[in-house]
Amino acid sequence: MKKFVIRRLLQSIVILFFVSFIIYGIMRCMPSSYVETQARILSTKPGAKTYQEWIDQLNKAYGLDVGVLQGYIKWASKAIVGDFGDSWYWNLPVTVKFSKVIWHSFALGFASFILEIIIAIPLGILSAKKQYSKTDYAVTVLALIGISIPSFFLATLLKYVFSIKLGWFDLFGVVGRMHEQLSAIGQFLDIAKHYVLPVITLTIISMGSLMRYTRTNMLEVLNADYIRTARAKGLAEKKVINYHAFRNTLIPIITLLGSSIPNLFAGAMVTETIFQIPGIGYTSYQSMIQGDIPFTMFYIVFLAFLTLLGTIIADILYAVVDPRVRIN
Repeated sequence: MKKFVIRRLLQSIVILFFVSFIIYGIMRCMPSSYVETQARILSTKPGAKTYQEWIDQLNKAYGLDVGVLQGYIKWASKAIVGDFGDSWYWNLPVTVKFSKVIWHSFALGFASFILEIIIAIPLGILSAKKQYSKTDYAVTVLALIGISIPSFFLATLLKYVFSIKLGWFDLFGVVGRMHEQLSAIGQFLDIAKHYVLPVITLTIISMGSLMRYTRTNMLEVLNADYIRTARAKGLAEKKVINYHAFRNTLIPIITLLGSSIPNLFAGAMVTETIFQIPGIGYTSYQSMIQGDIPFTMFYIVFLAFLTLLGTIIADILYAVVDPRVRIN
């Protein structure tokens, strides 16, 4: 296992190197007007440098004054030590802005992740136990709705019903107008109230796939020989399902959930933007449309890192939870 983990980590480092190089090359292909616009804005501030001086400084700071390979080496040498430059749009170091917004995304992702597990897995098992029944069809329809419905449509629908029509929640933001005047508990509840609709949106659109995946694996396990043997021995159906079948169904499900853990930090760009939650998804969207190359570069590389991390976690979990798997 130790050798496997080390080998996978080394492979991931190499893959991340090539991915970041491709991303850097794509960013270099963006129109230079972004740099020119930023230089023009900075040059208009009191006591600022001239427009041309800002052009030269920005090009030099981000390696745009040399070739792609030399520029990438210059960028990577700083990125390795955590220096991703200053955000053009937010006027802060990229890592500082990231540390301020990531926890909103984590809170949303963690809450929806827990609800997804609590709702999707039991419903998937129930659907498998009552195959081709009305319950099975109802769960299937619910899962297909979650898989098919776009997040922007669902978020807009929830806002229309619960914010505009019923007035239960604010349309956007993470705090209310009277937030500062509330007690510590009141402020916490105020933030939690603003998280309700975004969490519901993320839960509904994510639980459909897990629900269908659980049902499929449960049906496969229920048709296995050892399940028929357990039933033939006279074991209670509840024990057959909860003890024998469920434990083996969890093996592929845990690996699936393991690969989704890094998504807790990836943010939900569409949902956060619609509800104007200042998480990493919303921040990166604002950075992209404003031509903030440093932050956009950091965010895309960050997503690539999370993807590789999720793959490693899934592989390790599969070997841990299933003793029959041996890594060679």
